[in-house]
Amino acid sequence: MKKKLVFLLDVDGVMTTGQFFYTSKGKIAKVFGPHDSDGLKMIKNDIRIEFLTADQRGLLISKKRISKDLGFKIHLVSEEKRLNFIEKNYGLKNVIYMGDGIFDSQILKKVKYGIAPRNARPEAKKNSNFVTKNNSAEGAVLDACLNIKKKFLT
Repeated sequence: MKKKLVFLLDVDGVMTTGQFFYTSKGKIAKVFGPHDSDGLKMIKNDIRIEFLTADQRGLLISKKRISKDLGFKIHLVSEEKRLNFIEKNYGLKNVIYMGDGIFDSQILKKVKYGIAPRNARPEAKKNSNFVTKNNSAEGAVLDACLNIKKKFLT
């Protein structure tokens, strides 16, 4: 059975705290939360899950966590090109999108269902169908997965 619905998540500020740790040699770390992978495991057999990031300098860090550790596809797409990328590759009405930033706010308004973490930008929360109880990297993705399971998968 082909999974028609796609859960697309922004990485930074959703899966991570949005903080970047730098040394004089460059970006060295991001903070990912411990609970979000549990939520993704709960729904991965019923819905296609993929990730988007615009962070070129931190791409290897994100790939390590998202692709290698969790086993999900990650796409490098700038914020400015994201809406067109989603429409072209998935169709807006097939997408559940989770984002936190000002650039995500327009996507959240146009997709089938938009989700924002509790600590997202006000513009993102305003354009979302659901705002999580927890902050990014503190269980927000788990909250989103529980909501998706209840709303779309039962």
